[in-house]
Amino acid sequence: MAAPLIRAALPSDEPVWRELWKGYCDFYEAALPDEVTQRTWKRVLDPDSAVMCVVAEVDGRVRGFAHCVVHENTWETQPVCYLEDLYVAPAARGQGAGRALIEWLRNAMRAEGWARLYWMTKSDNAAARALYDRFTSADDFVRYVIRRK
Repeated sequence: MAAPLIRAALPSDEPVWRELWKGYCDFYEAALPDEVTQRTWKRVLDPDSAVMCVVAEVDGRVRGFAHCVVHENTWETQPVCYLEDLYVAPAARGQGAGRALIEWLRNAMRAEGWARLYWMTKSDNAAARALYDRFTSADDFVRYVIRRK
């Protein structure tokens, strides 16, 4: 297998992105309205949006994606990058696509001057955590969420 090519998502990637996005949502048992998926894709392609998407392409096929939000924060003078979603097609896992996506973001952090790159995952997501532990240790923060009803 060739090394993954990491690049920005293109309008022509929409069908495969939707397939991967469905796999990601299914994994997290998230039933999102189609309007959320459509809005997410629009933001991915909008150069003025804080949301960005890079994809991992292997042998001409998109096999994974990373959605990120670069934002200001109160703890540093530089912006930070939140890796919100990372997903690799099940058939392509363990072949370097996830690692290549994170490496690309780490290099972008250095090049763009972001203070940090951060993300979270479910505590029982052992496969993802095995990859993430290669980059850094998990911290001891606990997340709280209040949803509008």
